[in-house]
Amino acid sequence: MFKVNIAGATGYTGYELVRLLWNHPGVELNALTSETYAGKTMDEVFPSLRGFCDRPLAALDASIAETCDVLFLALPHTVVMGQMAEFLKGSCKIIDLSADFRIHNPETYEEWYRTPHLQPDLLDQAVYGLPELHREQIKSARLVANPGCYPTSVILGLAPLMDKEWADLDSVVADSKSGVSGAGRRPNPATQFSECNESVTPYALATHRHTPEMEQELSALAGREINLTFSPHLMPMTRGMLSAIYVSLKKELDLEDLVALYKDFYKDEPFVRVMDAGSYPGTHQVVHSNFCDIGLQVDRRTGRAVIVSALDNLVKGASGQAVQNMNIMLGLDETQALNAPGRYP
Repeated sequence: MFKVNIAGATGYTGYELVRLLWNHPGVELNALTSETYAGKTMDEVFPSLRGFCDRPLAALDASIAETCDVLFLALPHTVVMGQMAEFLKGSCKIIDLSADFRIHNPETYEEWYRTPHLQPDLLDQAVYGLPELHREQIKSARLVANPGCYPTSVILGLAPLMDKEWADLDSVVADSKSGVSGAGRRPNPATQFSECNESVTPYALATHRHTPEMEQELSALAGREINLTFSPHLMPMTRGMLSAIYVSLKKELDLEDLVALYKDFYKDEPFVRVMDAGSYPGTHQVVHSNFCDIGLQVDRRTGRAVIVSALDNLVKGASGQAVQNMNIMLGLDETQALNAPGRYP
């Protein structure tokens, strides 16, 4: 039985990790941390966990890496960046859900996150934790940088086209919508009920910090630099994410051929479901699951492909993907604790 510690257990992603791992047959929850609720127990903070998880919560200390086989860091960006070398002195495997080790180039990180990277020498050790692209590297990794939710939806939506001559890769536009839980649990006026209910709001247009993450991975797939236009929107729903991605085609293409390409690309992937021609995903069918569902269309009038991907921003977009990475790193069945359908309302 592998021991698992979670730093930041009382945020949304931390809670999701506890929820998913509680019934995992191969791991045991050990230490949980929370700066806000230190001294309380997990079920005191989340009554839904009564009878399941009464683990005490403590403040974060670097020694947390010495008492586990896997350490999840479910903390805000920059919080533990300077402590990563200390965490890596132990023998545990680390999965970081923040953005601190996702971007390979420290200058790019500084440009988008407006702060110097405190441990750029560790960036080469971090594997970008998108299993559909980097499974082999994840298997032997000590440090996995868990992807962001928007990048997961966009990269999975575009990956099959990146090494084909079918699309104009300089024309990519990603229009994405997210539930308010993507902003985290800390109070924020923009995510108060009265502010976001019955309203759709664009934000961080052309400046969103997930952009370089997408461009880094798509450029690696394409073998050349890729830039895209990314437009995120806040939706009046708790969870779920949908990305509509548009790309101009360089040749006439039948929808059936596009669907066949995607189904072949993802045929061995347990958590990517490509829909039949004429069907499109919605967030209701994936919330509370680790699935990313993809639907496709060819707009012959404009010569564009339309790719729609849907996922749960807290599961496949964060904690579920982190558990998927843990399973791979530990040599376990990749689907353990994750192989369940969404909770259709």
